[in-house]
Amino acid sequence: MSSDRFNVPKTAMVMAAGFGTRLRPFTETVPKALVPVLGVPMLDVVLNRLVAVGVKRAVINLHHLGDRIREHLKDRRDIEIVYSEETEILETGGGIVQALPLLGDEPFFAVNAKIIWLNGKTDALLRLAQNWDDARMDALLLLQSTVTAVGYDGKGDFTLDQEGRVRRRLGWQVAPFLYAGIQICHPRLFRDPPQGAFSTNVVWDRAIEEDRLFGLRHDGEWYHVSTPQHLKDVERHLSFHGIRF
Repeated sequence: MSSDRFNVPKTAMVMAAGFGTRLRPFTETVPKALVPVLGVPMLDVVLNRLVAVGVKRAVINLHHLGDRIREHLKDRRDIEIVYSEETEILETGGGIVQALPLLGDEPFFAVNAKIIWLNGKTDALLRLAQNWDDARMDALLLLQSTVTAVGYDGKGDFTLDQEGRVRRRLGWQVAPFLYAGIQICHPRLFRDPPQGAFSTNVVWDRAIEEDRLFGLRHDGEWYHVSTPQHLKDVERHLSFHGIRF
């Protein structure tokens, strides 16, 4: 797919500030974003994916062992790296709000640095960009089928209607889709935000009420790395299929 017919965001927010508590003991000395999968830190996999679609600038939020991330990336030249240092954990929504002056006024990718994804027929980031509609959307989420996610054992997050609008699952439901940790969002999604730490779910819920939160089903594979057992499962699955990064 050529990107000449649509705009691919040139800036990305990479979420890398978390403690990674569930991934201890690895994260006692290594920030979660630098935990390797098949020998490659997850943060490098994410940045490589962004570079591959033409992203020029990555804003990375830092907190837990942030100096290790700075040191790890100090010689990287294929993408501009800018840091948003958090003196306290601001969660996903608060972290992006603090970084907004660095992200600019245009739509941007936001990617969690704790996931691994394999593209389907077309690069997932390009598919998001191709399906972005600035007039209708405040955010477009990449969604993964709950039953095919590797390293995930929850009940899912969302349903989709025929036009791709996202709806929350009811408390008793098992939803068909989970948020895959990748989205395009416009800065207006974060207008009038709560103060301090808050989850992106807060602004997503407002966008749902306004019919401005949309989802796109991922057509490749997706891996969640939150515990040492998840890491083992993901590496075993990738190795079995001959995947290398």
